[in-house]
Amino acid sequence: MARKDNTENPGRLKQIAQTYKMTRRVDRKIGWILAGVGLVTLGVLLAIGFWIGHPIYLGILGLLLALLACAIVFGRRAERAAYGQMEGQPGAAAAVLENFGRGWHTTPAIAMNRSQDVVHRAVGKAGIVLVGEGNPNRLRGLLASEKKKMSRVVGDVPVHDMIVGNDEGQVPLTKLRTRIVKLPRVLPGSQVTEVNDRLRALGDLMSNMPVPKGPMPKGMRMPKGPKGSGGLR
Repeated sequence: MARKDNTENPGRLKQIAQTYKMTRRVDRKIGWILAGVGLVTLGVLLAIGFWIGHPIYLGILGLLLALLACAIVFGRRAERAAYGQMEGQPGAAAAVLENFGRGWHTTPAIAMNRSQDVVHRAVGKAGIVLVGEGNPNRLRGLLASEKKKMSRVVGDVPVHDMIVGNDEGQVPLTKLRTRIVKLPRVLPGSQVTEVNDRLRALGDLMSNMPVPKGPMPKGMRMPKGPKGSGGLR
């Protein structure tokens, strides 16, 4: 077991170091921000410790909380930096959806036209979320078509649609996850699975959609139909 731990720890440290370097290329102030968060957290707990007469105990607690606060801030800024690097690349929205937590089921590229405008789908307690990537004018038709197909099998389940972009009425890639997570939760877990199964049975097969000319966008996977997993874990 000791040998296993010795080999795993350097790997984890190397991964953290690589993540930090990647984040710093986008967020030049990350080092100062982490230092400030750690020092402020530790300072506040130490001050409370001296005030109540237990500086050692509060100092140890402050150190632990400072490390925790730095880890949380670093994780969020690293995620934002990663999304920032993906922004504008084909399949970026699908990558964000596939990193959702348990309770969400995603199917990338359920609809696509010859111009390679793409619609992805996520199903969760908020209902159905359709996310479009590409030209907004062309995507409106794709989204409307998908909504019409789904209305036949999901009844009154809410269907939300979003277009990724930085223009008015669009959702920036860096805010896509937050926007979806904040949607009202209206479905129980059992109904989420039922709705997702119905949509998979509906058959999001590429053979029923126009095949775009040229290569598929980098990082995009072709949906496998009803037998595919299509779920987020």
